[in-house]
Amino acid sequence: MKNRSALAILFVIVFVDLLGFGMVIPVMALYAERLGAPDSQIGWLMTGYSAMQFVFTPIWGRLSDRHGRRPLLLVSIAMTAVGFLGYAIAPDFRWLLASRLFAGAATANIAIAQAYIADVTPPEGRARGMGIIGAAFGLGFVLGPALGGLLSTISLAAPGYAAAALAAANGVAAFFVLPEPAERAAVGRGRARLPALLDELRRPGIRRLIVIYLLAILAFSGMEATFALLAAHRYGLDQRHVSYLFAFIGVIVTVVQGGLIGRLARRFGERALLVSGLLLQGLGLFALPYAQAVGAALLAAAPGAAADLLGPGVAGLLAASLPLAVGSGLFSPALTSLLSRSARAEDQGGTLGIGQAAAALGRIAGPISATSAYDHVWMGAPYLGGAAIMLVTAAVGSTLRPPAVAGGAPAAAVPRET
Repeated sequence: MKNRSALAILFVIVFVDLLGFGMVIPVMALYAERLGAPDSQIGWLMTGYSAMQFVFTPIWGRLSDRHGRRPLLLVSIAMTAVGFLGYAIAPDFRWLLASRLFAGAATANIAIAQAYIADVTPPEGRARGMGIIGAAFGLGFVLGPALGGLLSTISLAAPGYAAAALAAANGVAAFFVLPEPAERAAVGRGRARLPALLDELRRPGIRRLIVIYLLAILAFSGMEATFALLAAHRYGLDQRHVSYLFAFIGVIVTVVQGGLIGRLARRFGERALLVSGLLLQGLGLFALPYAQAVGAALLAAAPGAAADLLGPGVAGLLAASLPLAVGSGLFSPALTSLLSRSARAEDQGGTLGIGQAAAALGRIAGPISATSAYDHVWMGAPYLGGAAIMLVTAAVGSTLRPPAVAGGAPAAAVPRET
């Protein structure tokens, strides 16, 4: 019961954190333009944010191993509030960019939340716990942009003020209700030096999981960066319909991670869910450039009101987005659970921080490579390339042996390479 309470508190903390993040995303480019940013530099707001996460996630995770989850979470939430406030009061683009860099460093705290989950869940329940974090992410991304869009009708700075207020309230609430995991008392402090991080990377199971994380996020973020362009140029959809499709993906991911992942992990194991998630994402990415044909075939098989309401383009995009969303919902908690179970008990934060750093690197390289391929090769190139990457990572994932549960102890077993 105590662990369930801690998970519920952590869900709310991460949800509010991501709600604030999602609120500023839809209007950030317009806000930067209003502050005098050239179009060529606006992309630095996202690239710089992810770059700071790449640098700071292992640091946050390692510090939480040394000094505790609770104090580091509280500090990072307070920094997030400051970052959003800086965004709201920015007088020019340089200030706005600095606020996003600061926020990227602050919100690299997801490794702490994942390490907290690892502290309070047994190995066999780890995937469900990680799914709770993923569900909070998905829900925040679904509701955040909608709320931010409404607030932007007041002013382009209003989402920043609201996000800062949410983060401040989140920090105050966490201070009073979030305990330090009691389980950490039996583990001790993690190793503080950089060689400890490098030592983790030399462990074979962790090394393969990190590579999978990097490549899968690279492929998925490439889709995110070009999806609106594909929908507009190939299928004639406007931004409103694109946001509906993203909301559809977010809802499916939230349902899978929040309600299904625990039962599926118990029945099939994390490795099977990891491989299945990668294959489903590959299928969805492969289908996106051919959504018109997919939708036409579906509507021909089920003619009626749906055909008149949707049209083949939208129907095909929905059909392609379904395996993409389900696969994403399976992949993330399964991988982070395996990564956690591969780590030493005293190094949970640092190891999960390495994973988040790999994901941040994928979010840096993915959009750049995908938009370049979209522009210079073919509009379908990012999706077919992403599908190939997912297929390769699924093959790598299939070589991991499922970890054995040893007495319910944290981080009991390491996935071994075959």
